[in-house]
Amino acid sequence: MLVTVAVTTYKSALYIVETLESIFNQAHAEIALVVSDDASPDGTLEVVNSWVSKEENSKRFHSVEVISVPKNTGVSANCNRCIAASKSDWIKFIAGDDILLPNCISDNMAFVTENPHAQIVFSRAKMYQDTFEEKNYIKTVPLHFPDNLMHPNLTATDQYQLMLIHDRITYTPTYFFNKDALQKVGNYDEKSGFIEDYPMWLKLTKSGERLYYFHKETVGYRIHVNANNNVGGAVLFRPSVINDYPLRKALTHPFLPWEIAKSEQFVYVLSLLFRNMNWNKNTKLFSSLYRFGSFYANPFFYIYAIKKRLPRNKNNLFYS
Repeated sequence: MLVTVAVTTYKSALYIVETLESIFNQAHAEIALVVSDDASPDGTLEVVNSWVSKEENSKRFHSVEVISVPKNTGVSANCNRCIAASKSDWIKFIAGDDILLPNCISDNMAFVTENPHAQIVFSRAKMYQDTFEEKNYIKTVPLHFPDNLMHPNLTATDQYQLMLIHDRITYTPTYFFNKDALQKVGNYDEKSGFIEDYPMWLKLTKSGERLYYFHKETVGYRIHVNANNNVGGAVLFRPSVINDYPLRKALTHPFLPWEIAKSEQFVYVLSLLFRNMNWNKNTKLFSSLYRFGSFYANPFFYIYAIKKRLPRNKNNLFYS
């Protein structure tokens, strides 16, 4: 069966050939290749075109399509372009600095064949520092079969409620999906710009689409200094704690218990203070102050702790 592998690129010139080679070397035979570049200024598009222009590379695929845009539009729009260009029902996204492990597509197709209700599938990601050499291997996520979000006993509604509290999926690069499932929920919300995955998980589970998982490694995830989300260990909290708050407030707070939403707002205001005071530094003093403010000085934390112990909330996933 034909599967589309869609590569989303931005400033990926140093890594994209390795990504493309990993797709070329898939055990699964029938693959349509789509590469969508989001106006990279580093020559990514030229590297891609050079690679696909080689006859041995282009002949390997059912079809090859390279997409470019005149200005940067964000990850969500880039993902939507890939979906529109897909030649198949099943799609595998991969970033232009990560790789597919050799059996990625065949393992995913085997799983959805055995589980015909599965439309959204996750698996395991092997994390590496800078290069995909064994000496640079960090860890595999998730380490164990997920005992919360992906537990077989949980429904899509259960997953939605758990996801409202926070994004529990740390293995997003493994994501494999049926195009129809995303089109039913309107594809990616381009207003969210550079935060594409979390709003999508909420839309899918809220619509009744359950997220599935199988416990095999399928992708290699690269951590490197050029990554957009790389801030190192020198700070107490990532910029996303502040930058993502408006989106979380709009998407989740109306559906959460009030004290959870207020607690998050409290931490957001505290984080703004630390940033503006130039205290977002991972030192012993600032770490202690931030922890004290986030937990011990947070009145909503105590309200949550009390409500969690009430008998009526024993089976409430918000208090699990």
